[in-house]
Amino acid sequence: MTTDPEIHDLIIIGAGFAGLYTTIHAVREGFKVIGLDAASDVGGTWYWNRYPGARCDVESIDYSFSFDEDLQREWRWMERHATQPEILRYLNHVADRFDVRRHYRFNENLTAATWDENSHLWEVTTDSHTTHRGRWLVMATGSLSKPVLPDIPGLDTFAGETYLTAAWPKVAPDFRGKRVGLIGTGSSGIQTLPHLAQDAADVVVYQRTANYSVPAFNRLLDDDEWRAAQDNYAHRRQVSWDSLAGSPWTSHPKPYHDASPEEREAVFEEFWTQGGVLFAKAFARLTADPEINRAATAFFEKKLGQIVHDPQTRSDLTPDDHPLGAKRICTDSGYYECFNLDHVHLVNLKKDPLVSVVPEGIITQTGLRMHDCLVFATGFDALTGALTAPDVRGRGGLLLRDWWKEKVTTYLGVSIPGFPNLLTLNGPGSPSVLSNMALTSEQQGRFALDLIHFCADRGFTSAEARMDSANDWTAEGLAIAESTLFGAARSWYTGANVDGKPRGFLPYIGGFRPYIDKCHQAAQSGYSGFVLSNM
Repeated sequence: MTTDPEIHDLIIIGAGFAGLYTTIHAVREGFKVIGLDAASDVGGTWYWNRYPGARCDVESIDYSFSFDEDLQREWRWMERHATQPEILRYLNHVADRFDVRRHYRFNENLTAATWDENSHLWEVTTDSHTTHRGRWLVMATGSLSKPVLPDIPGLDTFAGETYLTAAWPKVAPDFRGKRVGLIGTGSSGIQTLPHLAQDAADVVVYQRTANYSVPAFNRLLDDDEWRAAQDNYAHRRQVSWDSLAGSPWTSHPKPYHDASPEEREAVFEEFWTQGGVLFAKAFARLTADPEINRAATAFFEKKLGQIVHDPQTRSDLTPDDHPLGAKRICTDSGYYECFNLDHVHLVNLKKDPLVSVVPEGIITQTGLRMHDCLVFATGFDALTGALTAPDVRGRGGLLLRDWWKEKVTTYLGVSIPGFPNLLTLNGPGSPSVLSNMALTSEQQGRFALDLIHFCADRGFTSAEARMDSANDWTAEGLAIAESTLFGAARSWYTGANVDGKPRGFLPYIGGFRPYIDKCHQAAQSGYSGFVLSNM
């Protein structure tokens, strides 16, 4: 065991958007910082998710840092919706430009973190058997960074190649001429299928739950569009910061109930061609008003009918267990069209349940399907998984995964009762995945650093959420979710995709700008929602 003799002001876990922003600004502001990441370089989720087709569903012009005007203007995005390689290049550019890597230790996965009440320090240990001590532990571990592999009987007996979209190898696998089984039809599976279908001799898609997906309508950004975006960047950013989801797109100005049938159809068509998640913004309250939602669903089903030829396949691909938008709408590039190909097949696991994996392939209730490769696109233990995987212990040795066993409770999604000086960025109780993660990472990092400055200036050596503040905040988030169609859906937003995970509504659904205002109010009150103390 190697112990770092230095006492750092901040230990930052993670080198994605939130980790990079917080490191850059903490160093600028005079703090002694060390960053740790299990990966070999920066990138966060965009380091690991290298699967073919990985692409952001937020427009690249918006999915970038806003804190540096020169950075905004010098980086030229090539596509409307950037691919994983382009986003990773961007984050590497940011790391180079601000000399971030010298503050990080890569290939170090956090295994334990313990609060020392006597010294008011965090002691963290990594799988490389190094120990670091710091006054504040900032968990910039990402909302979707702990993959879930389903517990399927016989999985370890499969004789072929096995891949996980969330931990894709750097050297791309060769699927040419092979029989591939794709398990999972969330965003990763939907983005991967067209690439598998292009190369493989045979692809079987195993679908547990049908999801809504809207074409990305992606395109290259030509020079004229890029110049226009640059000229309008300041306004576009301000609109995004003042919005409900961190992007400049808003719903159609006329309410659905005031629009004629022809106008409604035209609005749905307009937002469909904008692509992806933006379809759920067509009309205000689309994810709260059942009548509007049913109209949007009917429009989706009409579009699906124009794409998928086989009636049974089309029926199996039509979601029947959640309202449109209550799970994040996926963004695809040719997903549904793949099912018109002779060598692509869909298995609806609700009708034909998966029994086991065997060396030759997958057995469902109707029999064996032979595979050379299995690709698991089975999602994440969202928002909490990366926080509860290591042994994080607060006051009195309280283990975080035990504390959250019955209910996930935070204050503003940033602080947890019983865990002083532990700050979670984009964690449960924050807008996180319901907003533009580039801007939320800036907001979260800024809030964390402002709290740290406040404590340092006034001699406080610890800060943690008050229990009543956390309970009230968690209850408020749940109440908002239950007033919409989100609360009724089984999704990773509610923890329903992970066996044994407590149910709730994990992200804050009240909107990005309202959330920012609540954080400002918390700061202006002198952080009255926190317990502030000193040794």
